Amino acid sequence: MEQNHQYLFLDFEFTMPETKGYPKGFYPEIIEIGLASMVNNEINSTFSSHVQPIKFPILTERCKSFLSIQQHQVDNGITLESLVNILHSYEKDYPTTIITWGNMDMKVLRHTCQKANLSFPFKGRMLDLSMEYKRFFGDQNQTGLWKAVQEYGKEGTGKHHCALDDAITTLNIFKLVENDKRYLSPHAPTTIGDRIDFSKVLNKFAL
Repeated sequence: MEQNHQYLFLDFEFTMPETKGYPKGFYPEIIEIGLASMVNNEINSTFSSHVQPIKFPILTERCKSFLSIQQHQVDNGITLESLVNILHSYEKDYPTTIITWGNMDMKVLRHTCQKANLSFPFKGRMLDLSMEYKRFFGDQNQTGLWKAVQEYGKEGTGKHHCALDDAITTLNIFKLVENDKRYLSPHAPTTIGDRIDFSKVLNKFAL
């Protein structure tokens, strides 16, 4: 991990249609954000909030049941424009890598920004940690977030599908993978000077 570099871990929860068939004009919208900023291997700040959907403002029963998010929570959430401004502000202090588990979060953020005529808030490098995890371990299929952390013998933080808990769980997996990368990276070859104390050899011959 780079020093004085911000790793910004993001997770969004989205609206869901009542059935698997999408109603006319439906597209997923962000209704909850969880964010954790890490600088120099320490959590620098966290943020979470519900977000008001625009196109389909009334949550379906399926959405409320699956995500445990209620209508009054999104009604009192921040606007999409406020969310975009908050996300934009995180790149002001440090060069930043934005990290998500999967590519859906950035796809939905980009699409909803386009629909609302808002600028995409990020300019930094994007990293899909689920693909990094898949490549690192040579998995055939993409692994779910909480299954991945359990494969490390750990448990996820808090509750799955709570955006902030999932963002922090993503951060924890990132640190585990980075530690494994360091462990597996080839070390510099040992020199003869590392194996022999020449001062002792010279003293022996001086006697």
